[in-house]
Amino acid sequence: MESAQDFTTPTFKADPFPTFAQMRLHDPVHEIRMPNGHRGWMITRYEDVDAVLRDGRFVKDLRNAFSPEELAQMLSETRRALFDMGLNRNMVSVDMPDHTRLRSLLGLSFTPRLIEQWRDRVQAIIDELLDQVQEQGEMEMIGGFAYRLPMMVITEMLGVPTADHEQFHSWSHVLVESFGSPEGPEQFGSVMLEFYAYLMTLLQEKRGHLADDLVSRMIQAEAEGSQLTEAEIISTIILFLVAGHETTANLIGNGILALLLHPDQMEKLRQDPSLIKTAIEELLRYQGSLLTATQRWAREDVELKGKLIRRGDEILVALASANRDPEAYTAPDVLDITRQERIHLSFGKGIHFCIGAPLARMEGQLAINTLLRRMPNLRLNADVNTLTWRPGTFVMGLNALPLAF
Repeated sequence: MESAQDFTTPTFKADPFPTFAQMRLHDPVHEIRMPNGHRGWMITRYEDVDAVLRDGRFVKDLRNAFSPEELAQMLSETRRALFDMGLNRNMVSVDMPDHTRLRSLLGLSFTPRLIEQWRDRVQAIIDELLDQVQEQGEMEMIGGFAYRLPMMVITEMLGVPTADHEQFHSWSHVLVESFGSPEGPEQFGSVMLEFYAYLMTLLQEKRGHLADDLVSRMIQAEAEGSQLTEAEIISTIILFLVAGHETTANLIGNGILALLLHPDQMEKLRQDPSLIKTAIEELLRYQGSLLTATQRWAREDVELKGKLIRRGDEILVALASANRDPEAYTAPDVLDITRQERIHLSFGKGIHFCIGAPLARMEGQLAINTLLRRMPNLRLNADVNTLTWRPGTFVMGLNALPLAF
């Protein structure tokens, strides 16, 4: 049995697709040992990933898979404290009916129509960031652009002070990289407690100065008896901050790298910027922001492809593998920005489909088109073999991407 750690090594993260191809062919429901010692399963075929993402027997809320006694034994003191505080009470971490209630309260702020109203502001932020490096002829794109753009956008939407952006970026990095790491649970718990203390202060300040932002709307929903608790507000703010900039930053970074390594596709997009919508979907499929979806647990014994998944087993659905499945796509290892085949799974499926997908798509479309338009002769400013990828079983993103233009 392999360890989940085997899927976090630098060699694997640099090119996971040959390994996934072998797993899809020979062992598509693959047993692994999680860092906490529990049994887990890596699901790799498109058909199975799609099914698991929509199957109510695989739950997000630990309380629906374990008894209180089992939870008391398996959670560390720090994780139990977070659990008791309700800091897992967001749309990603709960099941129905709580998920339905939360999504209905928050989904109205992320409709394509409302997100479209941010288009001019997103474009202005992109131009401001590129103005700072335009005359230099080079930039480190991940830290200097890909992270700063979505962080500035989501914090403005939430109503978080600009001065706190770097602290949020640091916290979210630790939270994302904690998945699949032996030290992950304690790192996660420690950062969450810091985040919680900060957000309690932020909520107190916001309650005295409500504004037209997402945090103020959540506070008003709580005050109007819409069954949004303080813990749910804090947990949701953390979700939006992490998901709202981590995944989009990796979409931009991975997308630019893929285009640089496929100059014919980059030139095709530069010559016809109207291809950007299909290009973004193809870049998300080809090398999206996530290696796997967030964790799920079996709430009961389930048989899948001849394997018996026991109640309490952890499930990792390999989105990156499903998106390269030859049973789902023609020539899946070929980047084709005009591809019109079925939609990728990078935003998930079912009730947990990413609520921020319209915002991520818009930011990615504007960022990549603007980079190609404003940066002539855009090229890698390092040997591609020296690029390194972030750790953990969850995220697929570069540590740095040096560019010249």
